[in-house]
Amino acid sequence: MDKWKPQDWNKRVHQLTPYLFLLPALIILGLTVFYPALQAFYLSFTRYEYDLTQPPLWIGLKNFRRLFVDPVFWQTFRNTLLYLVGVVPILVTLPLGLAILVNQKLRGIRWFRVAYYIPVVISMVVAGIAWKWLYAENGLLNQVLKLVGLTSSGIPWLTSPQWAIFSVMAVTIWKGLGYYMVIYLAGLQAIPADLYEAAAIDGSDGIQKHWDITVPLMKPYLLLVAVISAISATKVFEEVYIMTQGGPRNSSKTIVYYLYEQAFRELEMSYACTIGLVMFLIILTLSVLRLSLERVTARREAREMMNYEL
Repeated sequence: MDKWKPQDWNKRVHQLTPYLFLLPALIILGLTVFYPALQAFYLSFTRYEYDLTQPPLWIGLKNFRRLFVDPVFWQTFRNTLLYLVGVVPILVTLPLGLAILVNQKLRGIRWFRVAYYIPVVISMVVAGIAWKWLYAENGLLNQVLKLVGLTSSGIPWLTSPQWAIFSVMAVTIWKGLGYYMVIYLAGLQAIPADLYEAAAIDGSDGIQKHWDITVPLMKPYLLLVAVISAISATKVFEEVYIMTQGGPRNSSKTIVYYLYEQAFRELEMSYACTIGLVMFLIILTLSVLRLSLERVTARREAREMMNYEL
């Protein structure tokens, strides 16, 4: 047998040191994230027979069968998809335009950056209450519309099933513009100015230079913003809770709000865990899609770079 050497002990300590530093964080994550997630997964296959003080009963897939025939869930699912389609494209494109605008070397441009970023630091509770006042029947928006003659009675922004969800979408977009603008701004400032100068010599100037240079080089940032905004739109809750409470007639109710409603109003914890599991699968799909697109983009850029060098 080989004799034990002090060098072996030092080598093992050196190998274990990173894991010892990670151990406190892993313990906290295990107690606050992983264990509750596993418990929620288990509860989605159970049901509380009488109240939450009694142990849950195992019922298998009955919660999932109930979910698939629940008309309210499917309405909230459609509302969430509508949120994705309505919010994500705007949050991907409009902040890029704002980033290009505030990236100019102009006097006082920092004040414009601060002004666009202010909605990000405002609490959603404060923003929701303020917008609820703006959307009121006699609020500022309707007063302005009446003043310019576009309407005589005002628009029921939050009380009409046709308008409610779009009114909430507007608040989400307003709140997120500055955040995604900063992400784009970081990408724009990493683009060498020489590329724009070379493009100007070739006749690509004005808006055309952004199509030729900015958009292609900003593809990783565009993809990042698309995935982050999609996940955020899937998890939207505060706006709905503060402004509409999911109404009228469930027209603005999202999956997360329905989950909250089932868990804390109806005390259907097991059914709420089932809804949460479905939502987790949706977010997981978006995350996997993001990673796949990043890999495809990276491989394509690597091939283009190799072809360019050859």
